[in-house]
Amino acid sequence: MDGKKQKKYLTVAPFECAWRKELRFREAGRGCVAFEAFAHNDVTVVFREHVGSQNYHYKMDNSPHYTVIIGSHRNRRLKIEVDGKTVVDEAGIGLCCSSAFKSYWISICDGLISIGKGQFPFQNLVFQWLDSNPNCSVQYVGLSSWDKHVGYRNVNVLPLKQNHISLWKHLNHIENEQDENDEDEPENNSESYDDWGLKNFLESWDLSDMFFVVGEEEKVVPAHRIILSLSGSFPFSSSSEDVIQIPEVAYPILHALLQYIYTGRTEIVEPQLGFLKDLGQQFVVISLVKQCEEVIDRVKLNKKLFDLGKTVEISHPCSRPQRCAVFPFELPINVQKLKESISVGSYTDVDIYIDGHDLVARCHKLILSLWSAPFMKMCTNGMCESKSSQIILRDVSFEAFTTMLEFMYSGELNVEDTVDAGRLLIQLLLLADQFGVAPLHQECCKIILECLSVDSICPILQVVSPISSCELLKETCERKFSRHFDYCTTASSNFVLLDEATLGGILQHPSLTVTSEERILDAILSWGILTNELYGWEAVDELLISSRPELLFGDRLKSIEALLPLVRFPLMSLSLLKKLAKSNLSVRIPEFGKLVKEAIRYNDSGMTQPGDNQNARFHHRQSSFKELQYICDGDKNGVIYFAGTSYGIHQWVNPVLSKKITVTASSPASRFTDPKALVSRTYQVCWRYTSCNVI
Repeated sequence: MDGKKQKKYLTVAPFECAWRKELRFREAGRGCVAFEAFAHNDVTVVFREHVGSQNYHYKMDNSPHYTVIIGSHRNRRLKIEVDGKTVVDEAGIGLCCSSAFKSYWISICDGLISIGKGQFPFQNLVFQWLDSNPNCSVQYVGLSSWDKHVGYRNVNVLPLKQNHISLWKHLNHIENEQDENDEDEPENNSESYDDWGLKNFLESWDLSDMFFVVGEEEKVVPAHRIILSLSGSFPFSSSSEDVIQIPEVAYPILHALLQYIYTGRTEIVEPQLGFLKDLGQQFVVISLVKQCEEVIDRVKLNKKLFDLGKTVEISHPCSRPQRCAVFPFELPINVQKLKESISVGSYTDVDIYIDGHDLVARCHKLILSLWSAPFMKMCTNGMCESKSSQIILRDVSFEAFTTMLEFMYSGELNVEDTVDAGRLLIQLLLLADQFGVAPLHQECCKIILECLSVDSICPILQVVSPISSCELLKETCERKFSRHFDYCTTASSNFVLLDEATLGGILQHPSLTVTSEERILDAILSWGILTNELYGWEAVDELLISSRPELLFGDRLKSIEALLPLVRFPLMSLSLLKKLAKSNLSVRIPEFGKLVKEAIRYNDSGMTQPGDNQNARFHHRQSSFKELQYICDGDKNGVIYFAGTSYGIHQWVNPVLSKKITVTASSPASRFTDPKALVSRTYQVCWRYTSCNVI
């Protein structure tokens, strides 16, 4: 796990706070701390700009901070405080454990505080809160307590660089909050999966293909063969609908068995434990049998712990982390059998075809419905697919759909061995959005973020810009584009395919870094022409000699007029502005001429600040231009130092050794003309010339 580890067992006394310099976010305002805690109540984590004092709860530290308290009010509530004032007070979330160490994680990203439990950070999210006035300077993590000792161990501070996925839960919630009262079924967003899963099909007639007849009263209880076959050994026949009669078993016993299979946990009164164990043995539900035997053994050892008629809780031990809320990793289901069932065709009830292909796969409506609300509606809402054993899909990528099916049956996304993984990921992203498979959507976004490069930004932006559920991915791409604006608008013409809103958002992005405003003008005009060839403003000006703006820019002329005010003309040199004033662009495009004249008046006036100094057009952007001024051998201002440190990003590394530059000496080879020695920080004079090429 990538992070700074503090493995030593740590006990924090009441009303104290432990600060360690190594427990620090790499980026202020953004990071995650994962840890294990042993406590009766009040596991308290504090986030501050600087290391605080040990006696935190005596209010000796008054600087801005966040405090997260898990198990407050005697282990009943979750609290979040901002500068000592309570902003969140929720019942029954997270909570502490006094019988063993329990795993938690807390992340902060620009004021969005996310809290989860389990060994795997950024999974199993339990609560989020967004600070409307975020403190983006918090960096150090303090481990505290209230009125009882708290034990901490395995404390890890992790970066958020490639772990933005957990933040989408909040974003999706905001987008769909206004409609949540109008929906009776899970919608196409990650929030709906919190209360969705196999438990919704417990004793439901929806998609059931068998039923039990139980007890003397012959109560009929529906179930699903594929689920039962993955959890035990049930006597199914080859007919399309099975009936299993167990008149000697009372309904509460069968209900407890099915509840354990469908939800991973069940409750039963202690005297009925033996009957439940016997039923589990009859249908070979091994994990349930073991759990019942353990409870029975505990009852025998200490009967005082169990009152007569007391309800006993039984939970399936999860063998692996729960990666998706709808996938049955916490259920007593054989996942390997589930993976094989799609190829073997066990108890399938629907054949899927893609237009232009033969049969794609024989599947289970239940499994498809667990992942996808659109599939659920198709299979249960009286649509033609609900009455048919076939589903025919059109305008769907065969490769992407088969990969999505593999994900549905395994909970894992494997695209590393694919020849064109990038193209497949984009297709999967669109498919996951179309069918509402939120966990797959998030996995695709996560991998795309991890592999995001400057060259892939534009193709990704073209796809994700119209998709509301990809807002975070879009924002990340726009931020990266804006920071590498010169490269993205000159290395290729892909950016001309972006829509006006996306390009406009990039041009107004606070992180926009560019060598000159002329580059921005060139980019807007190239985008307006919409060709594979990149044009500077002078080339466009020449085209206007023989063409009209309406013909040259077509439908994008109005967009050009809307984007031109985003160019900060007043920051251009007066000589360049005078050239622009005489150009065909100024004559043929009135908005262009107006902006240029305004900038010339500003320059002629000699003002250092315009009257309206709040106008963004008069404020300098971040510049990608680096001035490397040589002063003396081995100094920190030259090209060699820049190449050796990537302009201060890391400590000095001899750039010849890292192959960032090549050096050729005209003097005879010796220890003084060795390329490594010539560029070293302990440079000694060489009497002849050398040539240096920076890669």
